[in-house]
Amino acid sequence: MTPEEAVSYIEHYTWSSTRLGLERTRALLAAMGEPQKRLKFVHVAGSNGKGSTCAMLASILRRAGYRTGLYTSPYLQDFCERIQVDGQNIPRETLAAITARVRNIADAMDDHPSQFELVTAIAMAFFADTGCDIVVLEVGMGGALDSTNVIDAPEVAVITNITLEHTEYLGGTLREIAAAKAGTIKPGCDAVVYPGAPEVMETVAAVCAENGVPLRRADFSALRTQADSLDGQVFSYRGLEALRLPLLGAHQLRNAVVALTCVEALRARGWSIPDGAVRCGLAETKWPARLEALHREPLFLLDGGHNPQCAEALARCMETYLPGQRATVLMGVLADKDVSDMLRPMLPHAARFLCLTPDNPRALPAAELREAITALGGDAAVADSVADGICLALERGGPVVAFGSLYLAGEIRSAFPRVCKRVQRRACLDARGALSPEDRAAASQRIVRAILASAQYRRAKTILLYKAFGSEVDLSALETQALRDGKRLVFPCCADRTTMLALAPRGADAWRRGAFGIREPTPEGSDRVAPEALDLVLCPCSGFDAARHRLGMGAGYYDRFLPQCANAAVCAVAFEAQRLDQICTEATDIPMQAVFTERAVYTSDEAGKETLKS
Repeated sequence: MTPEEAVSYIEHYTWSSTRLGLERTRALLAAMGEPQKRLKFVHVAGSNGKGSTCAMLASILRRAGYRTGLYTSPYLQDFCERIQVDGQNIPRETLAAITARVRNIADAMDDHPSQFELVTAIAMAFFADTGCDIVVLEVGMGGALDSTNVIDAPEVAVITNITLEHTEYLGGTLREIAAAKAGTIKPGCDAVVYPGAPEVMETVAAVCAENGVPLRRADFSALRTQADSLDGQVFSYRGLEALRLPLLGAHQLRNAVVALTCVEALRARGWSIPDGAVRCGLAETKWPARLEALHREPLFLLDGGHNPQCAEALARCMETYLPGQRATVLMGVLADKDVSDMLRPMLPHAARFLCLTPDNPRALPAAELREAITALGGDAAVADSVADGICLALERGGPVVAFGSLYLAGEIRSAFPRVCKRVQRRACLDARGALSPEDRAAASQRIVRAILASAQYRRAKTILLYKAFGSEVDLSALETQALRDGKRLVFPCCADRTTMLALAPRGADAWRRGAFGIREPTPEGSDRVAPEALDLVLCPCSGFDAARHRLGMGAGYYDRFLPQCANAAVCAVAFEAQRLDQICTEATDIPMQAVFTERAVYTSDEAGKETLKS
């Protein structure tokens, strides 16, 4: 079984086929040798904040030195996100191997396990196989009859904020929903609860009393906010000062207090969790798509909120982080959500809505979402795809806030870097093209002088540069001087659709027009130079920022070639008009050693740049 086949097999048993109950999961795990019996758990149920609380707890426990499993749902971009050990996703090959074992058992059962039950069994096997000391286990839905509740008494049963949700499964009142979620509380555990409505607190307290379980209520009165910005939050709690949390929003500080209350319960049970682990674990918490700033300039916030309570929290966050501003709201929802109640808190903060259809069978069509928005007096338009929606939102200018569905959040998070780069590239090329030929020529001369005066040039013996195309910086004067200085000059050649070569032409006739109309040497008339033999690479770009990140031209030739240039000073060359406030970067993007423009040399030294003299 391949990883792709494993995911396809699991997802064949769709969410809509979920049937609450523990019998199938128990039978499946029994046939697998009861892996859950070899594990200890923190079991987290609730309506909102479960995932964030789990992420904080897992980070703290990992920092305390424990091998820590984390089980959450749904995933955003990669199925393997749902099952992690020490912050690392389950390896795809391991997922396939365990799924093959599980399939042999599940397919022989008269009552086939649901998708969530299959994943729960796979996770238990992986956590046991990897020797986890403790697993932070998020409930899928409800609690008492959720498949995660096959475990024995956890170390701590945590109940986060409870609201009306999944009423067709869990009951139509807060008391009924609280009772379902409190089903995770068993004799022998400790319990922690997020203070909520009186009927919630009464229900949870009664279950704890019935089972002889000590109950701790998170104490929000001991919470003090010390700083709050898009860079994160700083707070104090019960003698711990200047705790840093990268997650945004006052609701996340309350979730943090719930996590800290769970730490207190774990310590009382003998778990060693130093204050330093708490401090570092909170500061290192990663929980994507929860008011996550995908980009700062322009500001693009992504939130996976998908119910009215989440929308209200998001609206409060917009008041905090975007005071006096109205955002373009990129939105898509599932059809079973209370759309009107999700929209009302957002309307005062939205300049315009762009409506999307999430990639989910339960999605509300974008056209119907637009109708709901306009019926409430909002301005809305439909975007044909996630990429189009991101593009339109960025082109409008001003802050962008995307929310409405975790399924949509995963799509946006995956598409954003590529789309943002496309928008930024187009803007930079327009700015470059707007320069007059005379201005480009004068700027090119200044850039050449700056390169010739640089330490990178003086040290280099072999230099890769390019023949200017269109409105690029013209380096012909540099080429002439480099030959006088005895430098070896090498030029790029796009050999095929994915490969760039570094070639030293042997004569004037070893040139051709390449696929993009750019002059490049011919492989037949040139000597091939290994990338590691280059001392200096002068790289054209469509855009750059002051942090020396470079935006490629789009074809990706340099992007694939530059990581091979291990011994070279890799420098970008551009006009100042191509500078952006911030380049949208990905993990594979590397900053240049310097960026040469007609006004400054942006370097890696402490000053950041050197302004050129006239």
